Amino acid sequence: MKLRLLTASVAATFILASACAPKAPESPPATEAAATPPAAAIPYGANQAASGTFTHDGVTFYYETYGQGDPLLLVHGNGASLGSMAAQIDFFKTRYKVIAMDSREQGKSGSSDAPINYEVMADDLAALLDHLKTGPADVVGWSDGGIEGLLLAMRHPDKVKKLVAMAANLNPSLEAIYPETEAMAKAIPGGIPEAVKSTPDGKRALKVTGLLLSEPHIDPKSLAKITAPTLIVSGDHDVIRLEHTVTIFNNLPNANLAVLPNNTHMVPFDDPELFNATVQRFLDTPFVKKDRINDMAASGEKMMATLPH
Repeated sequence: MKLRLLTASVAATFILASACAPKAPESPPATEAAATPPAAAIPYGANQAASGTFTHDGVTFYYETYGQGDPLLLVHGNGASLGSMAAQIDFFKTRYKVIAMDSREQGKSGSSDAPINYEVMADDLAALLDHLKTGPADVVGWSDGGIEGLLLAMRHPDKVKKLVAMAANLNPSLEAIYPETEAMAKAIPGGIPEAVKSTPDGKRALKVTGLLLSEPHIDPKSLAKITAPTLIVSGDHDVIRLEHTVTIFNNLPNANLAVLPNNTHMVPFDDPELFNATVQRFLDTPFVKKDRINDMAASGEKMMATLPH
């Protein structure tokens, strides 16, 4: 997902599987159709009861909404769809109005002949929030979604209350990623059969995964524009270099940093309990910018006062 790098290859596999798979048989007549399954059995990303569409910049976008309360926008990663964040939708829908959209050229959303970049995709998110008339929202982005979240907060600051960016990067160079993840990204086009590359799904796969080696291009100093409290998250075995994640954190004026132990780029899927709890604590807690010396000293004085004399 931004399943970029690591999951980009997985995402491309998903796209290619759908492109190459035989068409499903037509549904039986209504009189023979099975009863509608309960809502819990309907997978996120294919729930017509919760779905909607809107058109922006010539592209028709597919989205789903769940729950009531303050808006929480979830943003998936490269080549995936909103269903990849099922564990987050399921957890947060009891606390928020959860909004999740398939990004352009991905999932059930449409395509266009225009080039794709993260700035355009961030503007798509702003258009979604305008369409739904939500006002400012909390935003949780994973991988490519994290990049889009950073750009949304920069380009549309009135749209973002708090931001969580999981495994984002500011550029596609070896300053930000490891050589093995670059090699994986470069290998993706060669893994797509020539017969598939010319199909609509194949073209989408090439267009989306092509971002991995060409985008983004965000100046670290430009992150100073983001005033929304921001939580930067990474797995300690992520495909994004840990030092690059720290660079992002250090350039944000109002930020916290969470490095989740024994986890990869896939922590929202592999360890949703840890990921969701980390995000929930950040969203629930009023943001207070810490002073590394004064706040430490104040806590130290309190600690000393509790010790026996």
